[in-house]
Amino acid sequence: MGGKLFMTIKRMLLCWLSLFCVLAIPVESQPAQLTNPGAAQMSACGLPPSYALFTSASTITTFNLTADCTLSSSNVLNVGVWLTFNSGQFTINGNGHTITGPSNAHLIYARNTGTVVDLNNAIIRQAGGSTSYAVVADSGSRVNVRNVIFRDSAAASTVSALDNGQLYLEDVQLLNNRRGTTNSNVGSAVSIRGGAFPSGFVSITDALFQGNTNSPNVIVVQGGTGNTGVLELHGCVIFRENVNDEGSPAQNYVSLNGGTTTDNSADSCSDAEAGFSYWLSLTPPPKKRKEKVPTAIPTPRPPAVTCPTLSAATGIAVRATYGLESGIQCQRIDGGGIGISSIVEAGFIDAVDIWGYVDQGVEVCFPQAGRLLFLDARTSPRTVAPLESTVVNGMTCASISSPGSIVLMPG
Repeated sequence: MGGKLFMTIKRMLLCWLSLFCVLAIPVESQPAQLTNPGAAQMSACGLPPSYALFTSASTITTFNLTADCTLSSSNVLNVGVWLTFNSGQFTINGNGHTITGPSNAHLIYARNTGTVVDLNNAIIRQAGGSTSYAVVADSGSRVNVRNVIFRDSAAASTVSALDNGQLYLEDVQLLNNRRGTTNSNVGSAVSIRGGAFPSGFVSITDALFQGNTNSPNVIVVQGGTGNTGVLELHGCVIFRENVNDEGSPAQNYVSLNGGTTTDNSADSCSDAEAGFSYWLSLTPPPKKRKEKVPTAIPTPRPPAVTCPTLSAATGIAVRATYGLESGIQCQRIDGGGIGISSIVEAGFIDAVDIWGYVDQGVEVCFPQAGRLLFLDARTSPRTVAPLESTVVNGMTCASISSPGSIVLMPG
């Protein structure tokens, strides 16, 4: 009996010892999860806390920032990118917050044909690095940037398009960015790659380039060897106080190293004419006073929401695809705002001007009956065209996807 008890105790001790040895063996760390991050991985500001690769199967396709983000290069691993968008459609809504990118790593990188990234209403600061960019459109992808400030960066260039990537910049400002490389084939603000790379394409509509330094060129468009970068300028594009290393004026605002440029921008224009979102501007719009008024530097804040106020005061209803806080702006106008004598003399009933993020789709409804005219803000002077309307709950309604004025005329 004693011998059996001894053997039982011995076997139990051996089992416990074996289990302890197994647990003591070091376990190889698991690789980082790079695809389909879940909601638990999102940091407090609304972006993933470490490197993430997003595909069309990702569970997160829209990022809504709730605070400023400062991203550390220690979490980038070896890939040199913070957010990579490989396939699918994604949206980053900054809501007026600042994203500070990691040093020596791209912040937002889109690649592959069919990939679309929308970046809205944010302030972007790239910490630095001689080979990094804040935003890259690569390999046939498309990145749409609206109402964004890129400021105080020290990267190879602030934004770049290459390998048939398409980058659309609208209502943006690139301020006090410093080129972090000695390569003269990149601009301190924008680089469009061609030459040894397949062509990149950039469209810039309503932009301010101010105080960018350490480069003879603000925008560089490369070409040659069968691949030509393409730049298109539209609306009001302002270059101001951009300098080189020595503080002298920048050699070229746009340098064509074999690339091509189509310039449809205004020959002379002002910040106000550009239609910038002033909640993201260095200075507010000029005040109409004879005496000199000191210019205050405002604290960045969410855009003014004018459309609900308009509706409450006039009964004119406005609806936007992504809501009235998405950057859409409204203003009721009189005959002076319409500015076309034939319309004013014909006795218009009411009119409203719509601008900002209009291409998302905006519906406007007047409480009275009548026919509608559209005054297109993309042309100067504004072209006038009939606007197809419908009657919804007794209101005269129409939808637009570009900025301009809608005028209600007698039927």
